[in-house]
Amino acid sequence: MVATKSNMLPLGTVAPSFSLLDPRSNEFVSFSNESEGSGFLLGFICNHCPYVIHLKDHFPFLFNSFLKKNIQVFLISSNDPVKYPDDSPQKMAIEADDLGLRFPYLFDADQEVAKSYQAACTPDFFLFNQNKELYYRGQYDCSRPGNNINVTGKDISNATNRMLKGDNPPANQIPSIGCNIKWK
Repeated sequence: MVATKSNMLPLGTVAPSFSLLDPRSNEFVSFSNESEGSGFLLGFICNHCPYVIHLKDHFPFLFNSFLKKNIQVFLISSNDPVKYPDDSPQKMAIEADDLGLRFPYLFDADQEVAKSYQAACTPDFFLFNQNKELYYRGQYDCSRPGNNINVTGKDISNATNRMLKGDNPPANQIPSIGCNIKWK
C-alpha cells in the first residue's frame, strides 16, 4: 500500500455540484448550491483500502450522528471497479448496509467528482459550511493502520463543532493520508 496525502484544496473553495448513483437505491443523489443543511461532509472512500478499513468501525456512528446536527453526509467511491472489483457498486451497496450508513455512499463512475474536488486518497474528507464554502479538509484523526493510536474522529469532530458554533476554521489542518484513488 502506497501512502498518499490529500491535496489540501484551499479553504473557502465553493463545493462543486454533482449527481451520482447511490448503488443501494439505484437512484441518483444530487448535491448543489440548492442543497440545504448546516454543513456538508464529503468523504472519498472505498471498500478495500486498509486506511478506510481501519476507520470503518468508527466513522459510521460518528457520521450518522452528524445527521442529527443537520450536517448532510455523502461518501463517494471513485475507484476503478474493473481493476478493483471490491469497489464495484454492488459491493458498495452491501458495505453501506453492513456498516449501517444512514446517508448515501455514492459511485463516481467517470471519476469527475473526485477530480473536481482534487481528491487524492482514501479516505479524503471535505467539510463545507452552509454556504458550501470549504471549512475543513484533512485527516479523520491521527490514527493509522499499525500506529496503535485509537480511532476517535477527533479532528473531523472538532472541525464540525467549530463550524456549527460559527468559529474560524481550525488553524492546524493535517492532510489525510491513505491509498491513492485508483484512476482509470
